[in-house]
Amino acid sequence: MAVALLLPQCSLPFRTLASRSITTMSNPNSAPPCLPFRPGPRKSSASSTRSPSSTTSLRSSLQIPDRLRREIDSFDPKVPLDEAHTPPSSWYTDPLFLDIEFDRVFYRGWQAVGYVEQVASAHDFFTGRLGSLQFVITRDTNGHLRAFHNVCRHHASLIATACGRKSCFVCPYHGWTYGLDGGLLKATQISGIKNFHLHEFGLLPINLATWGPFVLLNFNQQLGDEESNGETVGKDWLGSCSDILIAGGVDHSLKHVCRREYSINCNWKVFCDNYLDGGYHVPYAHGALAAGLELESYSTMVYERVSIQRCESMQIERGDDFDRLGSKALYAFIYPNFMINRYGPWMDTNVVVPTGPSKCQVIFDYFLESGSKEDDTFIRRSLEESERVQMEDITLCEGVQKGLESQACFRGRYAPTLEKAMHHFHCLLHESLTND
Repeated sequence: MAVALLLPQCSLPFRTLASRSITTMSNPNSAPPCLPFRPGPRKSSASSTRSPSSTTSLRSSLQIPDRLRREIDSFDPKVPLDEAHTPPSSWYTDPLFLDIEFDRVFYRGWQAVGYVEQVASAHDFFTGRLGSLQFVITRDTNGHLRAFHNVCRHHASLIATACGRKSCFVCPYHGWTYGLDGGLLKATQISGIKNFHLHEFGLLPINLATWGPFVLLNFNQQLGDEESNGETVGKDWLGSCSDILIAGGVDHSLKHVCRREYSINCNWKVFCDNYLDGGYHVPYAHGALAAGLELESYSTMVYERVSIQRCESMQIERGDDFDRLGSKALYAFIYPNFMINRYGPWMDTNVVVPTGPSKCQVIFDYFLESGSKEDDTFIRRSLEESERVQMEDITLCEGVQKGLESQACFRGRYAPTLEKAMHHFHCLLHESLTND
């Protein structure tokens, strides 16, 4: 069974805040840590970079067994929301679904895998993994961003680990050496080899693009010159929502504060469903959070591949100046698994990746407006409140997964006035799963 970790692989100091979470504080005097989604010095527009050689494309789609296809087709996206049933529980429990989802959901289209400031200077690099795919992203000597499969062309060893700065990549197995542009510079001890040319054995490139602070990869698309421009990439990833997100404060000037990771015993889609229920669960599961929100103001809009939820905050007399939520909040879900939350002086990004049929990993990165960056008390209290909400959500998600795995559950219904974004997510999944 495939395993996904959409994470830069880098050893970092950490301190445990809860049994399922890790927080890393950034050191402003050090090089950017190897963490995903820290804003970089880019405009909020997309650009795309291709390596000199042709980008690679994944092999053809997996064939879906008839039994699984029937389970997929049992959800009908054409049924109106107020009449629709949710997908069957097999979508969340059948091990075969995960392989199909990697192939048709995660390995197609643009995926957010990092942030520009991780590779702000020439020679910076970071590595990561999505399912079985290992990648390395670097800024070459000429300042161009590059992405490659992190696999030596000799005997398939990983050529880089973690993150840092390098002038070249030297395979730790047999010393084959690659430039930061991916070209093979040296193949050791190959005297007598025939029909071998250095220029034919460079690292295999991957399509790379940026939008605002984020680094994106596309594992299954070969872009022509007319397709690789930034406008096209932004449209593919966000549709018509890029201006909405910029106006909502998705701002590259925000400063990274910390990262938290959660390993959760639920299918990755359970976490997404919980995020997309239009605040339905908030008054029942998050009492402290609900006390600070005007839940009657909750609204949801769906776009091509994005849904945006908004909610205004309630002014509470605390006896101090602590205000984590601000006057309003924006929660953006970018299909299939990336979330941007903007509230008060904070922005946090969440990415959820499957690590098994009934397990996932969720990575939170927290960013803060510069005016609050030095307020340690405010940061501590804000993170404690956020931590409480996440732990409450983990309890909910793990309970749902247990119910889905029981014999009692098959299909549910939607609350039409609240769960529009969840239904939209399921329709997009159906489209991906049936797209041969």
